[in-house]
Amino acid sequence: MKTVQTTPFTDQRPGTSGLRKKTRVFMQPHYLENFVQAVFNTVREFTGSGFGSETLVVGGDGRFYNRAATQTILRMAAANGFRRLLVGRDSLLSTPAVSAVIRRRGALGGLVLSASHNPGGLDADFGIKYNVRNGGPAPEAITERIYEETLSISEYRTLDHPDLHLEHEGTLLLEKTEVVVIDPLVDYTAVIEELFAFESLRALFAEDFRMQFDAMNAVTGPYAHHILEQLLGAPAGTVINGTPLEDFGGHHPDPNQVNAAELVARMNAPDAPDFGAACDGDGDRNLILGRNFFVTPGDSLAVIAEYAGKCIPGYRNGLAGAARSMPTSTAIDRVAETLGITCYETPTGWKFFGNLMDAGLCTVCGEESFGTGSNHVREKDGLWAVLCWLSILATTRKPVASVVRQHWERFGRSYFQRHDYEGLELTPATQMIAALRDKLPTLPGLPVGGSRIAHADDFSYTDPVDGSTSTRQGLRILLEDGSRIVCRLSGTGTEGATLRLYVERYRRDGGGGVIEEVLAPLVNAGRELLELRERCGREEPTVIT
Repeated sequence: MKTVQTTPFTDQRPGTSGLRKKTRVFMQPHYLENFVQAVFNTVREFTGSGFGSETLVVGGDGRFYNRAATQTILRMAAANGFRRLLVGRDSLLSTPAVSAVIRRRGALGGLVLSASHNPGGLDADFGIKYNVRNGGPAPEAITERIYEETLSISEYRTLDHPDLHLEHEGTLLLEKTEVVVIDPLVDYTAVIEELFAFESLRALFAEDFRMQFDAMNAVTGPYAHHILEQLLGAPAGTVINGTPLEDFGGHHPDPNQVNAAELVARMNAPDAPDFGAACDGDGDRNLILGRNFFVTPGDSLAVIAEYAGKCIPGYRNGLAGAARSMPTSTAIDRVAETLGITCYETPTGWKFFGNLMDAGLCTVCGEESFGTGSNHVREKDGLWAVLCWLSILATTRKPVASVVRQHWERFGRSYFQRHDYEGLELTPATQMIAALRDKLPTLPGLPVGGSRIAHADDFSYTDPVDGSTSTRQGLRILLEDGSRIVCRLSGTGTEGATLRLYVERYRRDGGGGVIEEVLAPLVNAGRELLELRERCGREEPTVIT
């Protein structure tokens, strides 16, 4: 073991999903090491003991620098005294799989190496985050303490030791620390098999049901091949782009209609399969498609909640509660009301759902950024959402579009869009949000989008379990007719600033309206309130989802 002297970096504050930077930033001498040591120092402080009896999980999505970073972390974890390290074969573990391994094997926590849906490669993005003992992302109290530690760190511990061979399962020794190379599929598959009726899904595929799953050259490829094609009997070729690549094949591994263009084109073709789906870089986000039909994340969450108790054995006793992030559409709220359960509104960031789940208050939850999940793990889970939809289709024997339209007939439709303005200059974007925040008290009563502003605030959240408070979580403009305009700067990018503008209008019209026409007044009002063109020189979004 050796102690290396270092100096702090000032830019290591974790965002909503850990620390994300350009890959070359992480490759600077001491950069990754400083952050990892800050994590270990903080966790040791919070637990009040050493790591001599503890297990740490390490794995990532296979993007560029994943393998090298894994070796660095293993040496540092051994030098910091962990008894056992569990690492995915070839350094691979999807984000939901890391959560499953932590929970099933009683680990202290895990380090997830991923920038999620961000591009990968030498000139693209890398990321790291710490997940705690419940399998979920570290809460703000820990991430803020990690950041404070990065500002004062002066040394880190590591070993002089060659890289370990991680290509095959087995047990290795790193000084006194046991390093166990595990099959990345086993724990996750075991959790999933406990929830879903695989016999029913096998019967669905046996009836010539056709599906296309796009793994986007990312980590869910091996999981999808194993579960969909091998265990459920989907035909070979159901999974496309199924081999994880360090640069995701040069594509953006974000499962939306723009980046999953190959899948969208296939689902809009005359001979389209019955069902289409995709997952992102680390496997925690999902895209759900029918023939010529896109299911919004908010509608997907609501439909899953509506059918879970009827279609999925793991939820046959009903749902304890539901939750959504504040910007997510309110479709789930109406399902929860019908089911007689509470729906919680939280800030953006999956860590806010963890306390609710641990306290037994929430079973299913989701975010508008294509993330849905349940209390089987403490991360959003893309393949879980896909299997939920397969279960619904196996039970109803109806097309995706019919399932959603039937939902609209029963509950009404939340017309919802997110407009992303990427690559804005950080200073004017920050000033734009600040200016609108200052105007919020003057907005009620103002006519907007065919209605009037009833309320405007900067969303804050008090956790019903531990009483912690999170402020400045997004600007909300609520109209008298129930419509909403929400604005926030994203915390998941690595370059410039991304403005997310969310618009929602609820109607009981059977869902037959043209979404662009229904939402256009709100979109225009949002741009005007932000003074987007004047302050940032932009009118058209980069992506609409």
